[in-house]
Amino acid sequence: MLIQIAVLIIGFVALAWSADRFVDGAAGTATRLGLSPLIIGLVVVGFGTSAPEMLVSALAALDGNPGLAIGNALGSNTTNIALILGATALLYPIVINTSVIKREMPILFLAMAVALLFMWNGLLSRIEGAAMLAALIVLVGYLFWAARRDAARSGSEDPIVAQYAEELPADMPLRTALLWLFVGLAGLLLSSRALVWAAVELATAFGISDLIIGLTIVALGTSLPELAASIASARKGEHDLIVGNVIGSNIFNTLGVMGIAALLEPTGVAAEVLVRDFPIMVGVTIGLVVLGHLLGRRAHLGRFSGATLLATYVAYQTLLYFSA
Repeated sequence: MLIQIAVLIIGFVALAWSADRFVDGAAGTATRLGLSPLIIGLVVVGFGTSAPEMLVSALAALDGNPGLAIGNALGSNTTNIALILGATALLYPIVINTSVIKREMPILFLAMAVALLFMWNGLLSRIEGAAMLAALIVLVGYLFWAARRDAARSGSEDPIVAQYAEELPADMPLRTALLWLFVGLAGLLLSSRALVWAAVELATAFGISDLIIGLTIVALGTSLPELAASIASARKGEHDLIVGNVIGSNIFNTLGVMGIAALLEPTGVAAEVLVRDFPIMVGVTIGLVVLGHLLGRRAHLGRFSGATLLATYVAYQTLLYFSA
């Protein structure tokens, strides 16, 4: 038991470090290859922040633990909004650029609708996994087109893209960028492999389902680096970057994480996912829109909104505890 817990903790630390190295290497490589900050922000960084969830869920599906794969994806989405945005807004109220949100939030709801459509029969097949990945590519392509269109109309760069550009390792040599890219990828693979093993062993030892482990411990662990990054961004006033990261990560999780898992191995969807976890994920997303006044002119998440989201996360975790 102690060995599995130690492996789980070390795996989370290694996963966070590897994800940072992977994003730095990928962004540095893309910069040296002349890709625009917009592409890097939407694709490289967006994929990089979801890489831990993607690899953990893919390995879980290959090992015959579909509950862990699905739980990690849905649990991470709920954690991103309820815990990360909730805790960040509670400490540092967040002012949101409404034009960015109005462009990306409908994409997130569309992604959730596509996922629910495929999950409704209780199974994600390889064909449906491929369709989810195709939908992700189309949606990211649309975001890229819409961002360029808005920039052309306004004559200024997207605020999130501008903030991403400031964070890019502009002076990183190509050789160093490639080194970090491969080191980060290798670290992600090894730490994900260790995490899946430890999570399954702990689930078996405690007599609970791998779905609950995925929704709780694994989802929390893969989201902790984003929590730290969000609080750091809030302290620097990079509010759009916080919300943009969460929405982008949730889009990748919804279609990419579950899509890759299903493409590698047909993935069963437990009944409680459809009646408990998916509705809660949709509910906190709608709650974010309502609490943040994202449909109005002055979108923001104050301390009351943050406390409400955080209380929702605690209530959900309590429900999962008693379910286990």
